[in-house]
Amino acid sequence: MYKLIAIDIDGTLLNDNQEVLEDVKMTLDDAKRQGIKIVLCSGRPIDGMRNYIEALNLDEDGDYAIAYNGAFVQDTHTNDVVAQLSLGHDDLVKLYDLSIELNTPMHFFDINGLYTPNTDISEYTIVESYINKIPLGYRPVSEVPTNLSIPKIMFIDNPANLNQTIEALPKNLYEKYTIVQSSPYFLEFVHPEASKGNAVKRLAEQLGIKQEEVMAIGDNGNDLSMIKYAGCGVAMGNAIPEIKAAADFQTRTNNESGVAYAIKKLALEPLGVL
Repeated sequence: MYKLIAIDIDGTLLNDNQEVLEDVKMTLDDAKRQGIKIVLCSGRPIDGMRNYIEALNLDEDGDYAIAYNGAFVQDTHTNDVVAQLSLGHDDLVKLYDLSIELNTPMHFFDINGLYTPNTDISEYTIVESYINKIPLGYRPVSEVPTNLSIPKIMFIDNPANLNQTIEALPKNLYEKYTIVQSSPYFLEFVHPEASKGNAVKRLAEQLGIKQEEVMAIGDNGNDLSMIKYAGCGVAMGNAIPEIKAAADFQTRTNNESGVAYAIKKLALEPLGVL
């Protein structure tokens, strides 16, 4: 029996119109009634997840969410921070200098909002602010407080340019950060111990849930660690090839209620619920 299901948001929970389909909502309700913990697990900041958390009633006693690709875990009922792994000012300076060298725009977060050090603000930074409904500000690196806690730094660009940037990254950078591509135009840097997989593992252990009792559903590169960790890793029908290769099960696409299909098939039908 699965006791915890970790679900990515973009390209997984949401269809291409950024909607949660009715079949998905009903299935998540059914799973919760069976005592299964539903944990949204996203690269988004927690505020960018809030609407979905509330709409799906995932802010009740004992509910949790994982944000910033595993760098932030919150009890969504009490709003207490369960775990947090952040980058610091030195990381910001280092990655900003690299972004200038590679001619790639960047932006970064603190717990209050999104910031860009680029006077020519990238369209992808604007998209990030809009999708997450969080404030966007211009902040030169020289004006950032040295004690600022930074959950995530991102390189952003059109897919062709970003792929060139990824090829040009110094190899030792992968030892210093967890680096994941969450979309064709987003490359994300978080604390080296932060990943969706590690966050799901820590939360499951804290709750006394075994690895084989965990299911994880995702579609993109930042979901790979939790797909590999989970007792059952589920790839969306629209997932990238790496996710499909690592998964134990492939479901339908995000436009075909793939989350609902997987949960019904793997978690609810064996319980005789459906």
